[in-house]
Amino acid sequence: MDTGAGEAGAPELAVRGAAELRTRGVRSAVLHGERTAALLFALGGDGGRALAAVLDLPHRPGAAVLLADAAAVMELVLRAEEAERREERAELAESRAREAVLHLLMNGRLSTARQIAEALGCPSLPDPLRMYVVECRAGQRGEVARICGELTGGRAWIVRCPVYVRHLIALVPAGLAAGSAAHDPLSEALVGAARDRSVGVSGQLLLREAPAAYTQAFHALAVARGRAGRHARFGPGPELELAAHAAGTGWAEALLAPLHTYEPRRPQDPGAQELRATAHAWLNFGPHATRLLKIHRNTLATRLRLVESVLGTDLARLPGQAELSFALRLTPGGPGAAPGAPAGVPAGAPGDLEGVLRHRDLSAWARAHLAPLTGPDAPPGARETVRAWLRHDAHLVPAAAALGISVPGARKRLTRIEALLERSLLQSPSARHDLWLAHRAEELAGFAGPAV
Repeated sequence: MDTGAGEAGAPELAVRGAAELRTRGVRSAVLHGERTAALLFALGGDGGRALAAVLDLPHRPGAAVLLADAAAVMELVLRAEEAERREERAELAESRAREAVLHLLMNGRLSTARQIAEALGCPSLPDPLRMYVVECRAGQRGEVARICGELTGGRAWIVRCPVYVRHLIALVPAGLAAGSAAHDPLSEALVGAARDRSVGVSGQLLLREAPAAYTQAFHALAVARGRAGRHARFGPGPELELAAHAAGTGWAEALLAPLHTYEPRRPQDPGAQELRATAHAWLNFGPHATRLLKIHRNTLATRLRLVESVLGTDLARLPGQAELSFALRLTPGGPGAAPGAPAGVPAGAPGDLEGVLRHRDLSAWARAHLAPLTGPDAPPGARETVRAWLRHDAHLVPAAAALGISVPGARKRLTRIEALLERSLLQSPSARHDLWLAHRAEELAGFAGPAV
């Protein structure tokens, strides 16, 4: 080829040569100027990129061969980089899909979660299961996931926690989670030699009980941090949902009926299921719920105000939060779970929260739940510390002032109480809602002093 007139600069000559490659659909070309020549070799099959060299005339006879060899190597490098980018995009897409499955499980959408899991071609969601929450350095989650996958033969469903960047969540088939609380081979392997890793393990539960399994594993993680072995299983103890099922389900359905039947005014506004999921995420994770729901904090605040308006409750205070958390856990299926079911509380069932908490099953649960606070292993002032903390809506600063101690001192007390109760208190999901309900049930039964 020849420029035909005038001498173009080196960049312009190379650009014109690249245009010629695309126009003619060829793999190589030479474009001559008056005193220079541009040698071009296409990189990739689409002709979008090229290796170009502008040489003074006359150029060395072997220059074209050297550039052709360099172009071949560069093309391989570029293809490898593109393959790596595609793999990263695929991994990101799968990671987000796994997050979506976990989100559906946490909100009782079991059927949809299973459909998405099968569409991904990943291991089936285990049922029954034990849930593992592994705490490690943020950059180690890939390595921990690899170890977990190898040890479970690829049968564990592994998700990077969308809320806590140091947490990895694994749903492990119950049959693979062998061993005892003291000797759990999988936990021991996951902790390994890394002293900054901890593992919390739930009890054996059904897949539909995934929300409870996560909460159990999270509470166990709070215990594991203080143990030499750095792993723990959820301690034995009565579950609030099981204790309250008979007495509280009707009350919970009636309480949440306005939310479950809510119809948005505009198609783009959140519906009943979305509002329920928002409330559930916020009660569990507070402001971090924005990471789980992938929404802006202003959107979260607007939805919570709408939930308060629909239900007529005050979510700024711990009593309102505990009541809503309790009702949501007693109705895991959410709106539409029981189509055609009559609204209201069944005859003979408690009609309000205090009626539910007065039930003998809840009184027994409350006594068992609070017993460690006055047991032989309880630190001095454990009961008073928890009561002050709950009375001030689980806020450390006013609780510390009421107790006449420093904020770090109050935090240390609650950290010791976490190990005593085997429940997380200072980090969400916190047991603060269950503790408030237990104290209120005990007061209603006449076993305790002033209300919290």
